Amino acid sequence: MLTSDVAIIGAGPVGLAFAATLADRGLTSILLERAPEAALANPAPDGREIALTHRSIAIMQQLGAWDRLPPESISPLRAARVLDGTSPYALRFDPDGQEDAPLGKLVGNYHIRRTLHEAAMRRDGLRLLTGRTATCILREAGGVTVHASGGPPVRARLAVAADTRFSPMREAEGIPVLRDDFGTSMIVCRMRHELPHDHIATERFAYGQIIATLPMNGLACSVVITRRRDRIGALAALPVPEFDAEVTRATRGSLGAMHLDGERYTYPLVGLFARRFTGPRFALLGDAAVGMHPVTALGFNIGLRGQDTLATAIAEAAGRGVDIAAPSVLRSYELAHRRLAWPLWVGTNVVARLYGAQDPVARLARRTALRLAQRLPPFKRAVTALLMDRGRAPA
Repeated sequence: MLTSDVAIIGAGPVGLAFAATLADRGLTSILLERAPEAALANPAPDGREIALTHRSIAIMQQLGAWDRLPPESISPLRAARVLDGTSPYALRFDPDGQEDAPLGKLVGNYHIRRTLHEAAMRRDGLRLLTGRTATCILREAGGVTVHASGGPPVRARLAVAADTRFSPMREAEGIPVLRDDFGTSMIVCRMRHELPHDHIATERFAYGQIIATLPMNGLACSVVITRRRDRIGALAALPVPEFDAEVTRATRGSLGAMHLDGERYTYPLVGLFARRFTGPRFALLGDAAVGMHPVTALGFNIGLRGQDTLATAIAEAAGRGVDIAAPSVLRSYELAHRRLAWPLWVGTNVVARLYGAQDPVARLARRTALRLAQRLPPFKRAVTALLMDRGRAPA
């Protein structure tokens, strides 16, 4: 039987970051991951660009993952604009007019996964077991035993599931979730264009779809198109020239002619929020705890904050000689992470619902809300501070 302080189920970016953070704080971990090693060491592009806050960047720097990113993969996000329909009126979010202080940085998801894997694998105190699917968790005196296919069980003081928003281990542990199925899916793809974007992200809530452009270096951007699930397939199947024309029309020519540069990727949009983040000697992390709609681009940032919060709580307990899986220790993580994530999850879902609705009342409400928000500097400053999240990563 293998042993460690913590057994981590799922070696996605949040699970890897958590293992690395634990190692830095003197705790051992074993990661159980069903994917093969090659998929973690050299993940394939998946079309997703992640908007990292300043806090997330600081955490990645602390873990030694940030400096491993290819410089050309990092694109500054200097400002954001929100538009409704055909109206030229925009709600603007700028970082207090500071040219050297962007809202955040955009980085491809597969680059983040690769660098966090590299950073984690350089540390002593953690072990990655791939091709292993966790099947159950058994409680015993002073610890848990995690059984997994393909190898011996893992004995630990605490088990943590970071195994996607549709977490099998969360379900096996009987933790219910709040589920918000938006009935929509999104297409993400990289596109080239003619006019400069000035590193400004735009999100246009058009009738029947939401289209966002996320600035990448050069004359390129990541395009995210959200439509009803029964309509997304037709758009994904369009011949490239017709798809280019459709995106050019949807962006109202703001970036000139658009040209697909690579593959199109489709993902369903379902929001999930676990009713509990912890159980006896068990905790949820990342999307297994909170699965966000991407409209506010906060999902991975919340997951990265959550792993640091949990690692801090159990490391402090270990330093005091307290059981790292004691109910009081896990409760401190639960309360802190819920305090962070719940308002963001609710607010994001309200925005997604309001801007996804097509009835005249919703359209009027959107335009009124945009104009009111633009005239409320404290609101804009609060949202900008949320998007930037300048807090330091805990030492």
